[in-house]
Amino acid sequence: MIKNWIDIFRETVARNKEKQAVIHGDESITFEKLNRNAMAIAHTISNNSTQKNKPIVVLLPKSIDVIVSNIGIMYSHNIFSNLDVKTPKERLNNIIDQMQPIGIITNNKNIGLIDIKQDMFVINLDEIDIEEVTMLTKEDVILEKLNKQIDTDPFCIINTSGSTGTPKGVVLNHKSFMDFMQWSLDTFKFGNDEMIGALSPVVFDIYEYELCLMMQKSATIVLLDAGLAAFPAKLLQELAKHKVTFMFWVPTIMVNIANLNLLEKIPLDTVRTIWFAGEVFPTKQFNYWKKQLPNTIFANLYGPIEITLDCLYYIVDKEYDDDQPLPIGVPCNNTDILLLNEDNQLCKDDEEGEICVRGTSLAMGYYNNAEKTSSAFVQNPLNNSYPEIIYRTGDIAVRNSTDQLIYFKGRKDSLIKHMGYRIELGEIEHIIVNDLKLAKNCCAVYNYQKKEIVLFYEKEVLSDKDMRKQLTSVLPRYMIPTVWNELEEMPRNTNGKIDRLLLFKKINN
Repeated sequence: MIKNWIDIFRETVARNKEKQAVIHGDESITFEKLNRNAMAIAHTISNNSTQKNKPIVVLLPKSIDVIVSNIGIMYSHNIFSNLDVKTPKERLNNIIDQMQPIGIITNNKNIGLIDIKQDMFVINLDEIDIEEVTMLTKEDVILEKLNKQIDTDPFCIINTSGSTGTPKGVVLNHKSFMDFMQWSLDTFKFGNDEMIGALSPVVFDIYEYELCLMMQKSATIVLLDAGLAAFPAKLLQELAKHKVTFMFWVPTIMVNIANLNLLEKIPLDTVRTIWFAGEVFPTKQFNYWKKQLPNTIFANLYGPIEITLDCLYYIVDKEYDDDQPLPIGVPCNNTDILLLNEDNQLCKDDEEGEICVRGTSLAMGYYNNAEKTSSAFVQNPLNNSYPEIIYRTGDIAVRNSTDQLIYFKGRKDSLIKHMGYRIELGEIEHIIVNDLKLAKNCCAVYNYQKKEIVLFYEKEVLSDKDMRKQLTSVLPRYMIPTVWNELEEMPRNTNGKIDRLLLFKKINN
């Protein structure tokens, strides 16, 4: 019986020992060596802790070492959580304080990015000889511990923005990833020869899917450094060089490639399937891609991190005018989408409502945060007969009466997707007003047309430049507002609260 992703991975390794599992620049690793090194990591973890189902953070740059570490943590019957080495130290420590991991895997360059707690073990990859450890590793001992794992045990924790200034750790389990993988294989017929152009950061859920596709279908992951996004021509050359067949990207870089007309100069003849998710893909730029790659299957996917990967999809198999929005489509198999109105009733066709999700794909909740979990993962209001949890996304959508497809309309609150990252605008506001005390009041809103975070704030002593500098010390670059507007006084609604809707309309009309 398949109970976890190591069961799946071991079957793949047995059939593909000498095949390349991961390529990164001039480095590569075979499935056999990847498996052996991962077990060595599990052996090292077991020498430090006998605990199970506990988080172990990986603080490393995007690399083969991250993949080895993630699978090693799985082998140890624990939960991996990748952290971004570019995140400010204060934010990293906030994540550590919230998650309370039992250990960390890192290297000499990045070990100083967090304050190591007394009850945390440290595995410094620069200080261990992985080949020597493999000689000491006892496979039967590792597998005996793993045999006690069940499919609803946690697989990973993905940290996402939180309104109080502390990120939330979304817990996803083995079963939900198996479920999504089966849907994707049934729908897109991925083969055993896929070459994945992996551009997303290792802190994204997109990376988790790429990892699972490699573990189940012996796909080869071609790790593409994030810096390549600034050089789109070079990025396309890497895709062509490695004969990439599958891409799962956030649209931002695809828009840049379209605007530069690069696909005419650097064709991607081997790409068979492209998924895009995380933000709206402007139809004009999408049409460019579809025209340049007429034999490629394109799919628009939708889903917040609290849903394992995605819950809606649309294979774009018809023509859309440049000014027409692309649908987010229909539910993935074994997932149900409820569009609920303000009275918690199902919306009629063409009536806007909140996207609510039920099914195996739901996350287990937020790690060490019962209050946030209970507010987002709630009893299905349409079912009073037995316990049934749904996730309220806060996203507004509509089911079109003509084609019966679902279309995304916007956010219910201040949660946005920007540059592929999910951001709680309230977190930016909280840090500016409460933590750094840079302004008496402020409001962050999102310009969906220009894809900019816009900050309105009441006049203070510091200049925009100085405020930005202080904010950069505690927030990652993607959360720093692009546009800063100084006001004498923030607009208020009839309840005395900052009129967020007024400011939103001011920049989106």
